[in-house]
Amino acid sequence: MAGQVRALVAAKWLAEAVKNNQVGPSLRILDASWYLPKLNRNAQEEFRQRHIPGASFFDIDDCCDKSSPFDHMLPTASEFADYVGDLGIGNQTHVVVYDGSDFGSFSAPRVWWMFRLFGHNSVSVLNGGLKTWLREGLPTADRYTKPERSEFKAEMNSSWVKTYEDVLENLASKKVQLVDGRVEGRFRGLEPEPREDTEPGHIPSTINMPFPSFMDSSGLELPVEELTKLFQQAGVDLQKPFWVSCGSGVTACHIIFAAYLCGYQDVYLYDGSWSEWFAKAAPEHVISEGKSKQV
Repeated sequence: MAGQVRALVAAKWLAEAVKNNQVGPSLRILDASWYLPKLNRNAQEEFRQRHIPGASFFDIDDCCDKSSPFDHMLPTASEFADYVGDLGIGNQTHVVVYDGSDFGSFSAPRVWWMFRLFGHNSVSVLNGGLKTWLREGLPTADRYTKPERSEFKAEMNSSWVKTYEDVLENLASKKVQLVDGRVEGRFRGLEPEPREDTEPGHIPSTINMPFPSFMDSSGLELPVEELTKLFQQAGVDLQKPFWVSCGSGVTACHIIFAAYLCGYQDVYLYDGSWSEWFAKAAPEHVISEGKSKQV
C-alpha cells in the first residue's frame, strides 16, 4: 500500500503532478461523475469531450452489483478489483477522484469511500472538482489513452456497510445515530424523489445534513472547524458511531468524508438508503410532511 496521503488535494497540487508527467502506475486520476436523470447530463459523453489530462472514467453504474434492483449497489471485492485494475490501478497507486458537478463535488466521495471500503487508503478527493479546475484555468483533454492493466487485490470491510435489517433493528434499539445527506425538501417529503415509485420522506429519528452544506459557494470543502460546527449544530455526536444514508448511497458519502476530515472514522453507510427503505418499509416507518406511503 502506498504511504499516507491527504484525503483532500488541491487543484494546484494535481496540476503540478499532471504537468510533471507523474500520472501513471503511481498516480491515477478518476472522473467519477454521475448525475441524477433530471439534470439530463451524460457523464461519459462529457468525459469524452473534456476531462483532466490523464484521467480515466469511473462509472458507478458499471462497477456495481448488477443483480440488485437498486441503483449502483456495491460490487463484490473481486468485481471491484477487476474493474479498477483495468483502469491501471494497483495497490501502490495513489488515486485522485473528482467529478464535474456544479456543486463542486457530488459523486466523487462515493468512489473515495469505495476504495477505502475495499482496503485502499491511498485515495484523495480533488477539492472543488472539475468546477474549480476550470475556474483556475487549468488544462483539459479530449483524448483518452487507456492505461495498461494493473493487478489490484481488494478485501471488503463488510462492517462498514449496513443493511435494511440493520437499520430496522436500530429503530427499536436506538443504539446508533442515523444521518441523511439528501436536500431538505426530499428529506421532509416536500420535493419529489428522482426515482419513479419512490416518494420523498425519511427514516424515523433521522438527522438531516444536506450534502451541499459541506461545501462553500465556490464548491470547495469547508474548513475542518466549520465542518465540526455543522455536526454540532445538527445534533450529531461525533464521539459516537453513526450510520448515513441518502437516496441511493452516493451523497451520503459526503457525510462520511466530512467526518473523516474531522478525524472520525466510525461512520458507516446504509447502501440501499432511501430507495430500498421506501420499497420495503411499513408505512409507519416512512416519515413525510407530504404524501404518506400507501400500502
